[in-house]
Amino acid sequence: MSGTVVTFCVAVPETERLDRFLAEQLSLSRSAAARLVAEKRVVAGGRPLRASAQLPARTVVSVTLPEEAPPRTYAPAHRELTFAYEDEHVAVIDKPAGLVVHPGPGHWDDSLVNVLMGRGVGLAPGAEGRPGIVHRLDRDTSGLLLIAKTDLAHRRLAGALEHRQIERTYAGLGWGHFASSPVTIEAPIARHPNDRQRMTVLAGGRHAVTHVGVVARFAHVDLLRLTLDTGRTHQIRVHLAHVGHPVVGDPEYAFGGSRRVTPSLRGAAERIETLAPRQALHAAGLVFAHPVSGVTIALRSEWPADLLAALAAAADDPGLLAQRNPLQYFGFFASDG
Repeated sequence: MSGTVVTFCVAVPETERLDRFLAEQLSLSRSAAARLVAEKRVVAGGRPLRASAQLPARTVVSVTLPEEAPPRTYAPAHRELTFAYEDEHVAVIDKPAGLVVHPGPGHWDDSLVNVLMGRGVGLAPGAEGRPGIVHRLDRDTSGLLLIAKTDLAHRRLAGALEHRQIERTYAGLGWGHFASSPVTIEAPIARHPNDRQRMTVLAGGRHAVTHVGVVARFAHVDLLRLTLDTGRTHQIRVHLAHVGHPVVGDPEYAFGGSRRVTPSLRGAAERIETLAPRQALHAAGLVFAHPVSGVTIALRSEWPADLLAALAAAADDPGLLAQRNPLQYFGFFASDG
């Protein structure tokens, strides 16, 4: 295996998980450290180590670092973007629905990263294909997304995210009614065993916690305020479906959608569904400490225009179509302090 070999001796009584320990010792991201372990580049006593290994003092560890690949370039793309905040260290994008965050299969040239490159926005180095990305939003989820422009900002924001020091608040429409509010959904999430494009609640999956509060209760749906302790792929959508209140308009985790409603009342529910062009989920609030100044930055994003008709139908209030701040109207931000 080619590359530079780094050898060190464990000086603490016992390490934490190897991937975390390695990331700290070598100033790597967790994903980069995990990749070294998965590629069997981290050995002790001549044997490859596992990511979960906890090493005792005086263990000699050798890490074979891969040869540096030439920096990847990204084809610039052009699209209008709304910046909720920007300075030389960070940017917060109010991401429109339909925009993939980072390049990947089918979207190598039209992701948010490509658009930012096209605008000449500097992005911090990050995991392969994800420069500057601190956290993600699904393609058809809109709202506030935090971007790091410098390596220092990226490392500090990634650490803040891991330690739950970044507050992310979502607004969503969920089918049915929660019996109580607020409620916490704690259920492990993993890839679906039969469909690798979908996630599911599964024993042995990654720990995931979502907090749910009912902001307004309508005839067939609830307007929900959702906050995250963790950030698993499709977490909110999977958790709400798991407890029987899937997101309105969700094509993957609808679990029946309007068909769940009593047939005699289904017409109004079907109208809501028809008016939702995508999952009714929006990243409405973001609070974080600036990675350089430490100043608290609190941002809000109102309910998006493409979901306004669905909200008005759910509330049975056509007047909402002329309401510029429907989330504020319903008191969504009242608990922000």
